Amino acid sequence: MSFWGDKRILVTGGGGFLGKHVVAEVKDRQPAAVFSPPRAEYDLVQEANIIRLYEDSRPNIVIHLASIVGGIGANRESPGRFFYDNLIMGVQLMEFARRSGVQKFVAIGTICAYPKFTPVPFREEDLWNGYPEETNAPYGLAKKMLLVQADAYRTQYGFNAIYLLPVNLYGPGDNFDPKTSHVIPAMIRKCVEAVRNHSRQIVLWGTGKPTREFLYVEDASEAIVLATEHYNDRQPVNLGSGMEISVKDLAAMISRMTGFDGEIVWDTSQPDGQPRRALDVDKAERLFGFRARTNFEEGLRRTIDWYTSNHN
Repeated sequence: MSFWGDKRILVTGGGGFLGKHVVAEVKDRQPAAVFSPPRAEYDLVQEANIIRLYEDSRPNIVIHLASIVGGIGANRESPGRFFYDNLIMGVQLMEFARRSGVQKFVAIGTICAYPKFTPVPFREEDLWNGYPEETNAPYGLAKKMLLVQADAYRTQYGFNAIYLLPVNLYGPGDNFDPKTSHVIPAMIRKCVEAVRNHSRQIVLWGTGKPTREFLYVEDASEAIVLATEHYNDRQPVNLGSGMEISVKDLAAMISRMTGFDGEIVWDTSQPDGQPRRALDVDKAERLFGFRARTNFEEGLRRTIDWYTSNHN
């Protein structure tokens, strides 16, 4: 508690899926103040709003979660927006944090920054060994520039910026919009709606062969807060659960848990995305004591229950 007691904390994206959990986790530490600005009041793509944000909040620590995100479809439709908005937000937020005398900047990257054919499990040392998977490369590279900026600012200015790489998140309160959602909420919505509509078939993108790793949102928020308190080095750190599941097995699990017993059709005209994703998570445990605790099936059950209760 002594770390947090006199700190003013700024959390960008604090109203989002992950942000709400991080804000709650930070407030539990009882810092001097927590500032979580609504996007409607501070459009962080605009420099003037960032300057005003720092003047209003006067933070000691910035946890930068705000981003423009989406699944494969959204990335394919808006690569320019995903690149520019994410890049300009991060670059300006860190620059003006430095100018404002912020003590620590916590940058949240993305697993999409890894090369398309990274050896599994993904190790932080492999981050620069190739180009990201094409469908989300603009987003991944925009977020990756935060790591370059953090390293450069640490070298030139002694600025304490850290960079964390969370894997795909899931949990209650996720984004279930079919145009922008990621794989788990998209599958849950399709299965639940099929059951409600007595449909005997759902269509999913790709072949089902790729693998993915998932981290429950409450575990992710705990990891970010632990790193904020305990980690102060230039090396990027993975945040994950250490599990790997194929998209096809994931679909079977979700269909079983939602009660959908119809046919799953794989639309192979649509892209698979990165062939495999699974992280080496040893550094997070060794450097700041984080290990995911939520059982995957239990996390899915909570997510499904939340969706069925809130989307009648």
